[in-house]
Amino acid sequence: MLLEFTVGNFLSFKEKKTFSLEAGSITEYKDNYVKDGRFKVLRSAVIYGANSSGKSNFIKALDFMVTTVRNSSKINSTDILNVKPFLLNNKTERSPSYFEILFTRYGDRFRYGFVLDNEKIHEEWLYVLDRNSKKEVLFFIRNLDGIGVADNFEEAKAFVENTRDNGLFLPLLDQLNIEVAKKIMRNFAYIFIQSGVEHEKSINMTYLVHQDESYDAIVEKFISRLNLGFKSFLIESDSDISFKKRINTIHNVFDDKGNKVGEKEFKLVDHESSGTNKVFDISGHIAFTLHLGLQLFIDELDAKLHPILTQEIIKLFNNPETNPKNAQLIFTTHDTNLLGAKLFRRDQIWFTEKDNCEASDLYSLLEFKDEDGNTVRKDRSFEKDYIMGRYGAIPYISNFQEI
Repeated sequence: MLLEFTVGNFLSFKEKKTFSLEAGSITEYKDNYVKDGRFKVLRSAVIYGANSSGKSNFIKALDFMVTTVRNSSKINSTDILNVKPFLLNNKTERSPSYFEILFTRYGDRFRYGFVLDNEKIHEEWLYVLDRNSKKEVLFFIRNLDGIGVADNFEEAKAFVENTRDNGLFLPLLDQLNIEVAKKIMRNFAYIFIQSGVEHEKSINMTYLVHQDESYDAIVEKFISRLNLGFKSFLIESDSDISFKKRINTIHNVFDDKGNKVGEKEFKLVDHESSGTNKVFDISGHIAFTLHLGLQLFIDELDAKLHPILTQEIIKLFNNPETNPKNAQLIFTTHDTNLLGAKLFRRDQIWFTEKDNCEASDLYSLLEFKDEDGNTVRKDRSFEKDYIMGRYGAIPYISNFQEI
């Protein structure tokens, strides 16, 4: 499970900012976290903030790290790494960017990260917190002078000289079938990052899910639970048209007295709402994530969805009965209704806000303190307080009437 992600000097994040899914020492909604060895890990988290405050950039930062790790072994020695540092400071625009991730797997906690610019890897490291010794053990550490491999990672020493300046050491070890590297690469394969606005691309996963009967049943159960106005859906066998255009929804037909007299099929893409189409598009990722216990990140989950639909999706992840494999959902939103729906603990609610130098801050409601140094009580009205600007992370709007 994902514990932490830290980013620094990337897009609008000038300083290092850490997003944590480790549950705090608070008492509310204990079903919303799961015990993973010695750790208490949250099942979901939400990120709020004004437009251009850094919400999407946080998702992009994680996406960059995941993509860089997955593709490192595929690039050539002359390829640039496409990193985007914070450009509104004359020091950071010429400095490398920082990425680190902490996750649990097989009872251990892994900490892996790197520092890079467009031409080369400046630093890279791997530490493992052993389940027995309870001490963090170094496996390798890298800087511009080279790669140092610990004696406990003897099998990796022979491949130090094979690492390109613009290539990561870890993916190379994965290609060479080194077991620890395989575990970490598998974790990166388990992270899915989706757009809640351009959700049409997600239909590919839904298509793949429907090729498996067990997954197909999960998707149908998920969609029926949301009560979208139709009783079921059918997939036409016509292979000459796209998958999306082959989806028909089944509606009941009634007489004037309200008696059911038949059924009628509608084309999903033509007759159903944009929200219903979105739900179907992302249903594959949701079902797949829940079934295998993966991590799903969605930027603007609430786009095109009624607040109640968004709440139902969140409940699927927070509920141990519908999420027995401990999947995690992290998303950005502007939907303040969720703050008043008693869905989240204080450590599950996060905010992004820009300072006077246009750099993004990232902080949770649990760690927020007001001007008097007081923390937020669990009985506060989170939605009301947020709209009133108590927690920051809202847009500053001039007086339009005067304008």
